[in-house]
Parts: sequence; structure tokens; C-alpha cells
Amino acid sequence: MRQSETRTLRNREVNTRLKTLFKKAVGASDAETTAMVEGAFDKAASKGVIHPNQAARKKSRLTKAIVRAAAAPAKPVKAKATKSTRKTAKK
Repeated sequence: MRQSETRTLRNREVNTRLKTLFKKAVGASDAETTAMVEGAFDKAASKGVIHPNQAARKKSRLTKAIVRAAAAPAKPVKAKATKSTRKTAKK
């Protein structure tokens, strides 16, 4: 296997992991998870998987998303429509 192919596979795995961590951190909204994700971005940048500016941009967007999620009120849960309400709505 060529060296470039090995690196491509490893980089793809790391990028996928970073995306997953980002989504989980936005959902969790706690400082410990955020710090862990920011460390993962820094490590990926130091290894050359992503550009350092991209790591900084992602960390900034993560912080903004967490602040936005903390400030936003909880979404109300919508009641699920039953068959009888669907029939009356169509008429």
C-alpha cells in the first residue's frame, strides 16, 4: 500500500472523528467536553491532518454554538398527530 493511501485513510478517520466530536460537544454543552474537543482539533492540526487555521476556526465556531445553545430556550415538544386529527385536518 502506498504511503499516500495510508495517510489518506488515517486522515479520513480523524476528520470523521472530529466531526462527530464537534456534534457531540454542541449537544453536551459542558466545559469538559469542549476542552477535549478543542484538544482534538489542536492535535489534528499539529499532526498535519487539518490546517492550523481550520482548527482555530472550528474551535471558534464550537464556542459560538455552545453559547448560542445555552442562551436559547428549550424547544417545546410537539404533540404527535393521531389518525383522527389527521382525518379532520384533511376535510
